[in-house]
Amino acid sequence: MGSCPYCRSVTYPGDTICYSCGRVLANLRSKTFAMEQQFNQGSADTTYKMTKRPTGRGVIQTHTGRSKNIMKRTRNKSRMIVMVFFIAFVFTSPAIQEASIAKFASIKETVLLQAAPFHPYPLETEYTITKAIDVSTPGGDGYLIENLIIPSDVQSLDGSTTMFSYTDGTEPVPSTNIQKINRITIQIDQQEFDVPLNGFPIKSVEDRLTTSNGHEIWWPGYGTGPDYCSVSTCVKVKLNLANGDVAQIVYKVSLTSTAYSWWDDGRVDSRIAGSSDGINMENSGTFDEVIQRDSFGDSQAYLTSNQKWYDRGNSPILDERSLGSWAIDGQDSTVMNVSNLITQSLPNGENENAYGYARAAFDYLHKHVTYDKSAPIIARSGKECLAAGTGDCDEQTNAFLSLLRVKGIPGWYAFGALTSIEFEEWEAHAWGYIQLPLSESFCNENNIAINSCYVQGQVDVVNNKWFLHTPTAYIAWIEEPDPSGDLLNAYYRPGSFTNGIDRSPPLYQTDGTPNSKGGNFKVPLVAEFLG
Repeated sequence: MGSCPYCRSVTYPGDTICYSCGRVLANLRSKTFAMEQQFNQGSADTTYKMTKRPTGRGVIQTHTGRSKNIMKRTRNKSRMIVMVFFIAFVFTSPAIQEASIAKFASIKETVLLQAAPFHPYPLETEYTITKAIDVSTPGGDGYLIENLIIPSDVQSLDGSTTMFSYTDGTEPVPSTNIQKINRITIQIDQQEFDVPLNGFPIKSVEDRLTTSNGHEIWWPGYGTGPDYCSVSTCVKVKLNLANGDVAQIVYKVSLTSTAYSWWDDGRVDSRIAGSSDGINMENSGTFDEVIQRDSFGDSQAYLTSNQKWYDRGNSPILDERSLGSWAIDGQDSTVMNVSNLITQSLPNGENENAYGYARAAFDYLHKHVTYDKSAPIIARSGKECLAAGTGDCDEQTNAFLSLLRVKGIPGWYAFGALTSIEFEEWEAHAWGYIQLPLSESFCNENNIAINSCYVQGQVDVVNNKWFLHTPTAYIAWIEEPDPSGDLLNAYYRPGSFTNGIDRSPPLYQTDGTPNSKGGNFKVPLVAEFLG
């Protein structure tokens, strides 16, 4: 052992620094190896000499033999000052703040999308869906008349043959078939009959088919009276039953359904058609531009005004059970209060953005309204769903369309059935269609006539499908503008029967094995960042 010449603390052979005072021990770089050998032989000289020039505070000797003051960090201090000024600049510059926040939000959304739960859907599927209705007569002789809607092909732009009408003579963009009906049959008493697509040519009641047990089938087209279809083209079935008889109606629809998106966003799988012509926050029009998009003719004023929809007090299927309120009501105070909250949540300068408001309403319902598996038989209205904070498919759609009515955005219903990606279980389902205007600048830049410059698409609130059609949704009927509510009442009441007839609720099933093509895609359950 030796001692430090500065503080006299104990040192050991090979030490290059005193661990008590921190001074560098002199002349050791050239003697270290020799001293270690002497120490091992028991004759080491461990007396150290002071350095000729004592090192200052913080000065150490590096491995190259040069002295370095570790306390002198002028360069680091300069970097720190620059960083402080940069941070201050970012937080005092609105433009940079906006860009920085947007960049952070983009990164955050990417992370959330990777970790979020999701719904999987096929890109295209060909399948057959059956609707079975069992009928019995435990109470005596009687009859049942059932109206089975004949589904139509559905295009990406409902009710139109073109997507846009161009002002420069360019050929219009054709609509895409998202649901193509391939075959329709009806089976009664083990006898199967083909039904013509779209119900044409019609078969009047005078030309009706008759089964071996005396049941009657015809497809008369749309009209008034008990022998015609009161909602849309349909197949009419009359079962004539004696006491104790049982019968089953099996209605089969074979179709090809293809995924389609009306949303222009990077979140949409690139294999899904439609997004390149879709809508987003940037190309959306305002509330004032809604009325300029004349897609419904004389019905436009009804769909875009603040009028109420479907007076359940006048519904023949509710009778004395009526709640005395409108299913959709954009003038109710509860609905208007929620609408104000949604408007306030929009980014600065975007309070009139039709897309932003509709999407924020969609995300609001996801956050604040739960799905009710035990919803009441009489569906809650939009205001009742918002007040209760829960609702099933049509109740949440009532709430969503009520919020749109506050701002005059058109919204209407689609009815049918929904299944999972496995096509194993089906249930009757209702969801929405909405129409949003593209901005006037977007329309002008793309030479699109103003009155046809809009997007119509499906929005299924409870299943997180924003401007998206999936093959798992079978569309039986899309609501038409009807202030009277007669069409909707007729849809909810698809026939009539005499006392003593027991009719089961329709049972939907997949017949055979579906044929899916193109693979699957995911829809994550993450709210959209609107800016």
